[in-house]
Amino acid sequence: MKRALLILLSSFISCMTLAQAFKQLEGTVSYVTSANVYVKFASTRVISPGDTLYLYDQNRMVPALKVTGISSMSCICDPISDFKAKEGMKVIFVNQEQHSVKEQKEITPSLISPEIQSISQSDTTITTTIITQRKQSVRGRVSMASYSYLSNTPVDALHRLRYTFSLNARNIGNSKISAESYVIFIHKPGSWTDIKENVFNGLKIYNLAVSYDVSDNFKLTAGRKINPRLSNMGAVDGLQAEYKSGSISTGILAGSRPDFNDYGFNNSLFQYGLYVSHDKAVKDGTIQTTFAFVDQRNTGYVDRRFTYIQHSNSAVRNLFLFGSAEFDLFRIENEVTKNTPKLSNLYFSARYRILKNLSASVSYSARTNIIYYETYKSFLERLLENEMQQGYGTQINYRPVKNISFGANAGYRKRKDDPKAATNAYLYSSFYNLPFLNSVTLSGTFLETSYLTGKVYSLSFNKGLLKNKVDATLAYRYQDYLFNRSEASTIQHTGELGLHWYIMKQLSLSANYEVTFDDTYNYNRIYLQLSKRF
Repeated sequence: MKRALLILLSSFISCMTLAQAFKQLEGTVSYVTSANVYVKFASTRVISPGDTLYLYDQNRMVPALKVTGISSMSCICDPISDFKAKEGMKVIFVNQEQHSVKEQKEITPSLISPEIQSISQSDTTITTTIITQRKQSVRGRVSMASYSYLSNTPVDALHRLRYTFSLNARNIGNSKISAESYVIFIHKPGSWTDIKENVFNGLKIYNLAVSYDVSDNFKLTAGRKINPRLSNMGAVDGLQAEYKSGSISTGILAGSRPDFNDYGFNNSLFQYGLYVSHDKAVKDGTIQTTFAFVDQRNTGYVDRRFTYIQHSNSAVRNLFLFGSAEFDLFRIENEVTKNTPKLSNLYFSARYRILKNLSASVSYSARTNIIYYETYKSFLERLLENEMQQGYGTQINYRPVKNISFGANAGYRKRKDDPKAATNAYLYSSFYNLPFLNSVTLSGTFLETSYLTGKVYSLSFNKGLLKNKVDATLAYRYQDYLFNRSEASTIQHTGELGLHWYIMKQLSLSANYEVTFDDTYNYNRIYLQLSKRF
């Protein structure tokens, strides 16, 4: 009892001391995305980009968010370490211009007895350490999977094994060093000769990088990594650096591209680029714009040179806009080199939440084949003949009541020399929390191209078994395809059974069996996966 009272009194004194030493502003998390956190204050007059927002937890101020942009009432922030923000959560901005931590420590001894003083000093020390300390966060997954294909056709059976390792380790050993990876290894029984000749016939490294936080605003990354601000560029094998100054981020990168044959390492494919990005928080969201320039080479000769523009905008409540464009700055026409900009890729999408339970989106794309003039020399003429392909897409989702949802999406793609446009439509309805089932989904897919017309109808059931430790799925699909040139129709029936067993908290086993049959043949697919998260 005495100990509890001492701790309670110590907590009260710590709070009073902090209130005297620091000027605090309380904010509320208003919106959370995969990349940013938005916090609303009564005013952001004393807050600047680069400031830290804290979570008050058990009498300690734990650093939670780093401010990257501000408006009159809101801040756009990046999470610190593995902090998980939720809408409605309270955070604190501390203005330390009035008093120092030293003054706080000088006040404490005169207020409390020696026993309480030791507790309070301990708390003060921990508080000071946590504010500056980087916290390690390690997450990852290891999995083994097998895929088998068997049929009564003349085609031989196929068996394939896949091993996957992914890792995201932030602030290793509470340091400034972080590491990430996504690596898979695939092989077929009896195919070791190909692997021995070239390990990259089976080994695929999509991400393998180490980063170092030189400061809160300056970061270096080495290894293979796709820069999220330059995702269209693909992976970079080399060095990347980014510096933040308020709402402006400036970055450079240099290295090589993965080999175009086996995705291995190829230092002949040198590339470099630079970008400038602006992030601005507004009342209901954020505005982000990135400009980039990239030069890609093959054995010293220009392979591709382009500029990239990307813009995302959620300034209007419930409306999200995204657009990107690529302009090639190098091309060869009739053996003449030209450097005038030419649009090679354009994409725009808009998503609007009309009501709480109703949302819709539209998109437009226009793209040509990406031309690497040195890499694609052997079939360059064929690629250059293709015209720009344009496409439109739309999607709508509606949940009239809690346990029912409907949705539809449709697409249209057309190239100038195509004899017929490609169209597709998908409709679905789902019902949840039924008396004996978790969910039931009914869907239909309709597609039409210059060579194929098809209809696919599907019905699937999902149910939790053994106190929801096993997730079971049973599905049936009816497929009707008409090949326009031969006027031959193929009707297929597909049945699927899937089980996902949560063996332990981080360990799971998946098994999936699918059989497809028509009037002549049957096709069997078996997929097994054992996965361990950590």
